[in-house]
Amino acid sequence: MVGPLIEAHSLSKRFGSFVAVDEIDFTIEPGEAFGFLGPNGAGKSSTMRMIGCVSPISGGTLRVLGLDPATDGAQIRARLGVVPQEDNLDTELTVWDNLMIYGRYFDLGRAEIRRRAEELLEFVQLGDRRDSRVDPLSGGMKRRLTIARALINQPEAMLLDEPTTGLDPQARHMLWERLYRLKQEGVTLVLTTHYMDEAEQLCDRLVIMDGGRIVAEGPPRQLIADHATREVVELRFGRAVQLRDSLDRVQAIAPRVEAVADRLLVYTDTGDHTAGLLAEQGVEAASVLVRRASLEDVFLILTGRSLED
Repeated sequence: MVGPLIEAHSLSKRFGSFVAVDEIDFTIEPGEAFGFLGPNGAGKSSTMRMIGCVSPISGGTLRVLGLDPATDGAQIRARLGVVPQEDNLDTELTVWDNLMIYGRYFDLGRAEIRRRAEELLEFVQLGDRRDSRVDPLSGGMKRRLTIARALINQPEAMLLDEPTTGLDPQARHMLWERLYRLKQEGVTLVLTTHYMDEAEQLCDRLVIMDGGRIVAEGPPRQLIADHATREVVELRFGRAVQLRDSLDRVQAIAPRVEAVADRLLVYTDTGDHTAGLLAEQGVEAASVLVRRASLEDVFLILTGRSLED
């Protein structure tokens, strides 16, 4: 389609007096991988539910696939694939039956559903488990089946709410590879995630939300360049008194320093050089680590480190 696949202007969601999403603007282009990041309660899931046409908007405008969710919800849902935060598979049925039954919801013929199911089971590497009941499958297998089921209608866009939460590293990387292949095939991906490395790996662009508002938007590397520094020096101290005694000397060398538990995070564009200056000034840490600044640094700078309920 010409123009954005999903477009929102002053989009709001209210629950009584509580504002979950506060007049946000964003566009998602066809074939793009777009992420919503933010702490709990930031408004990510409320936004995804409005895009998925399962929760009405409270204000502003929203267009999905060029259509209005208020009047064209059924038509939009038929063209979307949805991977919810919690798997909602029919656990007493087999892997194959889950796909066959779900395909009927889209008025597909049995022969077509069988053809698509065969392809999808190979795509998510579950071909050898087609006759297995879902209940005893591993978490990674269930997640892959949920993704296969969401693809049965050949959607133009996939909504993925924390798609790899709770999975081990091997299962996460397998899912990343499958999602990357979908993107190569032209499927638009819209996801929420708490894994910053996942956002860096998958997203072309993303927004960071906090308190129902968008506080930053852009490609992952651009967000790091705009809000952090090229590198971070982590100084870990054995005792709190050592950290406090070192803080003034560290701040005299680096303009941006953050104290976190037993560590000082020193933001700099020249990590090794800064670490050398700190050593020359007599800053004695139990360990010194120079690393590349990450999206997690940006996330914590913008949203803070306190837990939100």
